[in-house]
Amino acid sequence: MQSSGVSRRSVLLGAAGGAGLAVLGGTAHARPPRPLHVVVATNEPWGTYHVQPLLGEAARRGWRLTQLVPDLSEIEPGEPVPVATPEQVRHADLLVVTGAGEWPVRCAERFSRLPLAVSSLAYLGPAEAELAHRLRRRLKWITSSSPAEGRAFASYLGTHRKIQVVGSPQTDDLPERRPEPGVVLVATSVTRPDGTGGAAPGTEVLLESAERLAAEGKHILVGLHPREDRSLWDRYEISDVPTVRASARAEACIGIPGTVFPLIAAVGTPLVGVTDPALRVPDYLLDVCSSTIADAARAVPAVTGARLPDARTLADAVGPVGGSAARLLGAWRLAALGGKPVHHGNHVGGEQVA
Repeated sequence: MQSSGVSRRSVLLGAAGGAGLAVLGGTAHARPPRPLHVVVATNEPWGTYHVQPLLGEAARRGWRLTQLVPDLSEIEPGEPVPVATPEQVRHADLLVVTGAGEWPVRCAERFSRLPLAVSSLAYLGPAEAELAHRLRRRLKWITSSSPAEGRAFASYLGTHRKIQVVGSPQTDDLPERRPEPGVVLVATSVTRPDGTGGAAPGTEVLLESAERLAAEGKHILVGLHPREDRSLWDRYEISDVPTVRASARAEACIGIPGTVFPLIAAVGTPLVGVTDPALRVPDYLLDVCSSTIADAARAVPAVTGARLPDARTLADAVGPVGGSAARLLGAWRLAALGGKPVHHGNHVGGEQVA
């Protein structure tokens, strides 16, 4: 198990090359002739947490980054991500949609004259989305975090178009792993649906698993999903830092598989996935797990024996580490300015999927 950020990064990048997995290399530092205004619409209309990791790179470039929301009813005071309704947008250079849900498709049709980029900022199921056909004629610029995510995203969009792999901005500053004896991270999902998005099955098994682990003397550290009900977990230590950073403290992590799973594995913390017959996630999120359980009675032995996946599987699921926000915004810049997608073999999709 790699505990050093440098050695872990070397393993990830080396494995990506050895496996023939293509990533969009380099970082884009050149400023456009003027700062860009990029508007973003996500499948979770008011859920701004997937856009927030991009704010630093956008500020460095002098860009305006605005998330489109139907109204301001779900926006809390002090929200760091700039938001606006479509009616409030007077000028923009690029629309980015992160999925083919009802809200991003509505925004794409409203801003039909804007250049369009489609970027995966969170996992989506591999089944073709019902509304994907309403985006397909405009699909040109598509990005994903990793080769594995790119393959799932292509299926979700129902396309064979090339997808640029840029990495996840959340891996740009991976913490150094320093596991504390007996600490187990519980990565929650969402118990109840609300206006910003749906719920994930499996919470009852996860809650019982945490109880069994605590009864065995484990210290439970909870990484809350931004929309999770905090009161369900307040008997344990709730991390005051993001889940990826919290995972550096843990000997292992157990949770409902989600976007954060490959990132936790990139930190070097092994994972146990809690599954449910009603849960539908891409296979690559399960592949980074040491094991999966659907019964809390298996939680203690599964966590005790948890191991990291092999380097090839890890690289396929994580993608390139370091400089990912710059690569993503570099792709958006080219899309906004009418450039051609830069492939150089750095893509997944069609017949060239590794």
